[in-house]
Amino acid sequence: MEITENAGKGFEGDILKIGRYTFKSRLLIGTGKYPDFQTMKEAADASGAEIITVAVRRIDFSAKENMLSYIDLDKYVLLPNTAGCYTAEDAVNTLLLARELGVFKTDLVKLEVIGDRKTLYPDNEELIKAAKILVKEGFTVMPYMMDDPVLAKKLEDAGCPVVMPLASPIGSGLGIRNPYNIKIIKETVSVPVIVDAGVGTASDACKTMELGVDGILINTAIAGADNPVWMAAAMKNAVEAGRLAYLSGRIPMRLYAQASTQMEGIVF
Repeated sequence: MEITENAGKGFEGDILKIGRYTFKSRLLIGTGKYPDFQTMKEAADASGAEIITVAVRRIDFSAKENMLSYIDLDKYVLLPNTAGCYTAEDAVNTLLLARELGVFKTDLVKLEVIGDRKTLYPDNEELIKAAKILVKEGFTVMPYMMDDPVLAKKLEDAGCPVVMPLASPIGSGLGIRNPYNIKIIKETVSVPVIVDAGVGTASDACKTMELGVDGILINTAIAGADNPVWMAAAMKNAVEAGRLAYLSGRIPMRLYAQASTQMEGIVF
């Protein structure tokens, strides 16, 4: 997104901090559901993202060619995630295995512990349990969670340097269903808030960023689009526009009109 030097003064220095890591892009992307690996690669390039999350359990490490063959490990930070895990034990063991493989070059991990197969909502108790174990193991834990301010605070207290509340169910494309809870979460925790799951299109991303969240993770909305590469570019611009609009400070909403040209001083 092109912005003038004056209009964007200070914007380039507006970086995302997750623990000891810093990133220029506030858009994180996933790797699932693409029609093929080449499309995934091109969409990643178009998105401007620096973090790409990968489901450890869905990688065939024995295959001659897998999704990792299409990701430039010098360009992107790989974020292993525990998609498909339904207990704290499974999630912890999955990430310990990922560390042993040595493919993922940072200690950043995305923690998912699912509690229901239909909604894919997380299991709060198992999530906190796993987070505490992984923090002690030295991981920088990014937990996928319900849009619950109390849970967000508990995860922060457990040592998570970021919280990732859903906007709506994974893959639903419903957009942000409860912006008020997201705002409360932002007020409740002192760590970054990255909205994860449910964004359906660019306007959803822009509106979400205008709430003041620190970033968005998007997979299905990009991978499932008719043209994933174009949608990735749209999401990039939407996230940047929403962030810049938030930083700019919107005008207040009013019930009645207010003339853009003031009547005082009119000479005829």
